[in-house]
Amino acid sequence: MREEAPNSPSTLLSLRGKARSAGPGEATQQLHLLQNRWALWFFKNDRSRAWQDNLQLVTKFDTVEDFWAIYSHIQLASKLSSGCDYAVFKDGIEPMWEDARNKRGGRWLVSLAKQQRHTELDRLWLETLLCLIGESFEEYSQEVCGAVINIRAKGDKIAVWTREAENQTGVLSIGRVYKERLGLSTKTIIGYQAHADTATKSNILAKNKFVV
Repeated sequence: MREEAPNSPSTLLSLRGKARSAGPGEATQQLHLLQNRWALWFFKNDRSRAWQDNLQLVTKFDTVEDFWAIYSHIQLASKLSSGCDYAVFKDGIEPMWEDARNKRGGRWLVSLAKQQRHTELDRLWLETLLCLIGESFEEYSQEVCGAVINIRAKGDKIAVWTREAENQTGVLSIGRVYKERLGLSTKTIIGYQAHADTATKSNILAKNKFVV
Protein backbone atom coordinates (compact mmCIF):
# COMPACT_ATOMS: atom_id res chain seq x y z
CA MET A 1 0.00 0.00 0.00
CA ARG A 2 1.28 3.46 -0.90
CA GLU A 3 0.30 6.86 0.41
CA GLU A 4 1.19 10.32 -0.84
CA ALA A 5 4.22 11.45 1.14
CA PRO A 6 3.78 14.26 3.65
CA ASN A 7 5.91 17.31 2.88
CA SER A 8 6.85 18.65 6.30
CA PRO A 9 10.46 18.05 7.43
CA SER A 10 9.34 16.86 10.86
CA THR A 11 7.09 14.20 9.33
CA LEU A 12 9.80 13.07 6.92
CA LEU A 13 12.16 12.75 9.88
CA SER A 14 9.61 10.82 11.93
CA LEU A 15 9.25 8.33 9.08
CA ARG A 16 13.01 7.81 9.26
CA GLY A 17 12.56 6.31 12.71
CA LYS A 18 9.69 4.12 11.55
CA ALA A 19 11.68 2.91 8.55
CA ARG A 20 14.50 1.90 10.89
CA SER A 21 12.32 0.15 13.44
CA ALA A 22 9.97 -1.65 11.06
CA GLY A 23 10.58 -5.33 10.46
CA PRO A 24 10.77 -6.74 6.92
CA GLY A 25 7.06 -7.51 6.88
CA GLU A 26 6.01 -4.16 8.24
CA ALA A 27 8.20 -2.18 5.87
CA THR A 28 6.15 -3.29 2.85
CA GLN A 29 2.74 -2.54 4.33
CA GLN A 30 2.56 1.20 3.97
CA LEU A 31 4.94 3.16 1.79
CA HIS A 32 4.76 6.92 1.40
CA LEU A 33 5.03 7.82 -2.26
CA LEU A 34 7.08 10.88 -3.21
CA GLN A 35 5.77 13.32 -5.81
CA ASN A 36 8.79 12.59 -7.99
CA ARG A 37 11.12 9.69 -8.61
CA TRP A 38 14.72 10.61 -7.78
CA ALA A 39 18.11 9.21 -8.79
CA LEU A 40 21.25 9.12 -6.64
CA TRP A 41 24.55 9.60 -8.50
CA PHE A 42 28.15 9.26 -7.30
CA PHE A 43 31.18 10.90 -8.86
CA LYS A 44 34.77 9.90 -8.07
CA ASN A 45 37.53 11.92 -9.65
CA ASP A 46 39.82 9.54 -11.54
CA ARG A 47 41.91 11.64 -13.89
CA SER A 48 42.77 8.64 -16.04
CA ARG A 49 39.12 8.41 -17.11
CA ALA A 50 36.76 10.76 -18.94
CA TRP A 51 34.54 12.91 -16.69
CA GLN A 52 31.35 11.08 -17.68
CA ASP A 53 32.98 7.71 -16.99
CA ASN A 54 33.57 8.83 -13.40
CA LEU A 55 29.86 9.52 -12.90
CA GLN A 56 27.84 6.51 -11.75
CA LEU A 57 24.11 6.07 -11.26
CA VAL A 58 23.78 4.37 -7.88
CA THR A 59 20.02 3.82 -7.52
CA LYS A 60 16.57 5.36 -7.87
CA PHE A 61 13.83 5.82 -5.29
CA ASP A 62 10.26 7.11 -5.14
CA THR A 63 9.16 6.52 -1.53
CA VAL A 64 10.18 8.11 1.76
CA GLU A 65 11.08 4.70 3.13
CA ASP A 66 13.40 3.91 0.22
CA PHE A 67 15.07 7.29 0.63
CA TRP A 68 15.87 6.61 4.30
CA ALA A 69 17.04 3.06 3.53
CA ILE A 70 19.48 4.41 0.92
CA TYR A 71 20.61 7.32 3.08
CA SER A 72 21.40 5.05 6.01
CA HIS A 73 23.43 2.64 3.87
CA ILE A 74 25.69 5.06 1.98
CA GLN A 75 28.68 6.90 3.41
CA LEU A 76 27.99 10.28 4.95
CA ALA A 77 29.18 13.09 2.71
CA SER A 78 31.70 14.15 5.36
CA LYS A 79 33.39 10.74 5.05
CA LEU A 80 33.90 10.89 1.27
CA SER A 81 37.36 11.40 -0.20
CA SER A 82 38.28 14.76 -1.65
CA GLY A 83 37.20 15.01 -5.28
CA CYS A 84 34.00 12.97 -4.76
CA ASP A 85 30.43 14.17 -5.31
CA TYR A 86 26.94 12.97 -4.51
CA ALA A 87 24.09 14.19 -6.69
CA VAL A 88 20.34 13.62 -6.32
CA PHE A 89 18.30 14.59 -9.38
CA LYS A 90 14.81 13.99 -10.67
CA ASP A 91 14.66 10.77 -12.66
CA GLY A 92 15.59 11.41 -16.27
CA ILE A 93 17.82 14.42 -15.58
CA GLU A 94 21.56 13.81 -15.53
CA PRO A 95 23.66 15.88 -13.09
CA MET A 96 25.56 17.82 -15.74
CA TRP A 97 25.20 21.22 -17.41
CA GLU A 98 24.78 19.61 -20.83
CA ASP A 99 21.48 17.90 -19.97
CA ALA A 100 18.69 19.64 -21.88
CA ARG A 101 16.74 20.30 -18.65
CA ASN A 102 19.77 21.89 -16.97
CA LYS A 103 21.49 23.94 -19.64
CA ARG A 104 19.21 27.00 -19.37
CA GLY A 105 19.32 26.87 -15.58
CA GLY A 106 21.69 27.57 -12.74
CA ARG A 107 22.42 26.79 -9.12
CA TRP A 108 22.09 28.23 -5.63
CA LEU A 109 25.56 27.65 -4.20
CA VAL A 110 26.51 27.24 -0.55
CA SER A 111 30.29 27.32 -0.03
CA LEU A 112 31.58 25.94 3.26
CA ALA A 113 34.80 26.53 5.16
CA LYS A 114 37.03 23.49 5.63
CA GLN A 115 36.26 23.20 9.34
CA GLN A 116 32.50 22.97 8.62
CA ARG A 117 32.92 19.50 7.11
CA HIS A 118 32.88 17.93 10.56
CA THR A 119 30.29 20.23 12.13
CA GLU A 120 27.73 21.31 9.54
CA LEU A 121 28.17 19.49 6.23
CA ASP A 122 26.04 16.38 6.82
CA ARG A 123 23.21 18.36 8.41
CA LEU A 124 23.13 20.87 5.53
CA TRP A 125 23.21 18.14 2.89
CA LEU A 126 20.42 16.15 4.56
CA GLU A 127 18.30 19.29 4.88
CA THR A 128 18.91 19.95 1.18
CA LEU A 129 17.69 16.45 0.31
CA LEU A 130 14.59 16.84 2.48
CA CYS A 131 13.83 20.12 0.67
CA LEU A 132 14.00 18.24 -2.63
CA ILE A 133 11.99 15.12 -1.84
CA GLY A 134 9.49 17.03 0.30
CA GLU A 135 8.83 19.52 -2.54
CA SER A 136 9.54 22.35 -0.09
CA PHE A 137 9.60 25.06 -2.76
CA GLU A 138 5.83 24.75 -3.27
CA GLU A 139 4.70 26.07 -6.67
CA TYR A 140 8.33 26.43 -7.76
CA SER A 141 9.34 22.86 -6.86
CA GLN A 142 8.84 21.96 -10.53
CA GLU A 143 11.72 24.35 -11.30
CA VAL A 144 14.13 22.26 -9.22
CA CYS A 145 16.25 19.70 -11.09
CA GLY A 146 18.34 18.33 -8.23
CA ALA A 147 21.23 18.99 -5.86
CA VAL A 148 24.96 18.30 -5.78
CA ILE A 149 27.50 18.12 -2.96
CA ASN A 150 31.18 18.54 -3.88
CA ILE A 151 33.81 17.32 -1.40
CA ARG A 152 36.97 19.36 -2.00
CA ALA A 153 40.19 19.98 -0.08
CA LYS A 154 39.80 23.75 -0.34
CA GLY A 155 36.23 23.71 0.96
CA ASP A 156 33.05 21.75 0.27
CA LYS A 157 30.08 23.03 -1.73
CA ILE A 158 26.38 22.24 -1.84
CA ALA A 159 24.19 23.44 -4.70
CA VAL A 160 20.52 23.26 -5.67
CA TRP A 161 20.08 23.26 -9.45
CA THR A 162 17.08 24.84 -11.16
CA ARG A 163 16.03 24.61 -14.78
CA GLU A 164 15.50 28.22 -15.84
CA ALA A 165 17.96 30.93 -14.77
CA GLU A 166 15.79 33.69 -16.27
CA ASN A 167 12.80 32.83 -14.07
CA GLN A 168 13.73 35.48 -11.50
CA THR A 169 10.59 35.11 -9.37
CA GLY A 170 10.97 31.35 -9.09
CA VAL A 171 14.73 31.39 -8.57
CA LEU A 172 14.54 33.99 -5.79
CA SER A 173 11.66 32.19 -4.07
CA ILE A 174 13.64 28.94 -4.10
CA GLY A 175 16.74 30.72 -2.77
CA ARG A 176 14.87 32.35 0.13
CA VAL A 177 13.16 29.11 1.18
CA TYR A 178 16.41 27.17 0.85
CA LYS A 179 18.40 29.64 2.95
CA GLU A 180 15.73 29.60 5.66
CA ARG A 181 15.53 25.80 5.71
CA LEU A 182 19.31 25.53 6.07
CA GLY A 183 19.11 27.83 9.09
CA LEU A 184 21.68 30.22 7.67
CA SER A 185 22.01 33.58 9.39
CA THR A 186 20.67 36.69 7.69
CA LYS A 187 24.28 37.88 7.42
CA THR A 188 25.19 34.86 5.29
CA ILE A 189 24.82 35.56 1.57
CA ILE A 190 24.29 32.75 -0.92
CA GLY A 191 24.52 33.35 -4.64
CA TYR A 192 22.83 31.98 -7.75
CA GLN A 193 24.99 31.33 -10.80
CA ALA A 194 23.73 30.57 -14.29
CA HIS A 195 25.32 27.41 -15.71
CA ALA A 196 26.10 29.31 -18.92
CA ASP A 197 28.31 31.67 -16.89
CA THR A 198 29.91 28.94 -14.78
CA ALA A 199 30.69 26.83 -17.87
CA THR A 200 32.76 29.58 -19.47
CA LYS A 201 34.62 30.77 -16.36
CA SER A 202 36.28 29.31 -13.31
CA ASN A 203 34.03 29.08 -10.25
CA ILE A 204 35.90 31.96 -8.65
CA LEU A 205 35.10 34.30 -11.53
CA ALA A 206 31.52 33.22 -12.19
CA LYS A 207 29.27 36.15 -11.36
CA ASN A 208 26.25 35.80 -9.12
CA LYS A 209 23.07 36.44 -11.06
CA PHE A 210 21.03 36.72 -7.85
CA VAL A 211 21.80 36.72 -4.13
CA VAL A 212 19.70 36.20 -0.99
